[in-house]
Order: sequence, then structure tokens, then C-alpha cells
Amino acid sequence: MPAFVILGKWTEQGIRNVRDAPKRAEDARKWAEQHGSKLWTWYTLGEYDFVSVLDAPDDETAFEFALNMSKMGNVKTKTLKAWSSQDAAKVIGKVA
Repeated sequence: MPAFVILGKWTEQGIRNVRDAPKRAEDARKWAEQHGSKLWTWYTLGEYDFVSVLDAPDDETAFEFALNMSKMGNVKTKTLKAWSSQDAAKVIGKVA
């Protein structure tokens, strides 16, 4: 399953409602499960307020996840597609 790293920042609305952040994260985890995905989230210090890893069945599911989470107005995200070492080695092996 493809993996996606999600870097998140709370918006003004999100920080005003920061007490709801754990529930929002749980709702996101449930959404992921309902769509055949798995989600892990860690809160962080520094440039980003949280980092998540989403294992999704395909790019479209990951895109839908990101859109659904962002449309609520509490977070802004950057999503990075990630490859396992094994999958990356297959691609790297094709480089001439």
C-alpha cells in the first residue's frame, strides 16, 4: 500500500479550537479506516503542529483524505508520497 507523510499546521480556527484536536485526529483515523487506510498521528514542536503517516490503497484515496481534512478549515497540510526502501530500490535499480 502506498504511504503518505502529512505535515500539518493548525489554522487560526484550528488553534482557537485546539481542545478539539484529539477528537479531530480520532475522526480522521476513523475516516481512514472506513476507506481501507491506516493513519498514525504525532503532535510535534517546531514548524509543523503534527505529522501523520497514511497508508492508503491508492493515490486517489490519499487525495480524498487530504481534501476532506482540509475543507473543515482547522488545518493546512503538505502531503508527501513515500516509498519503502524495497520499493525505492526497485526504481533506483532502473536508473541508467
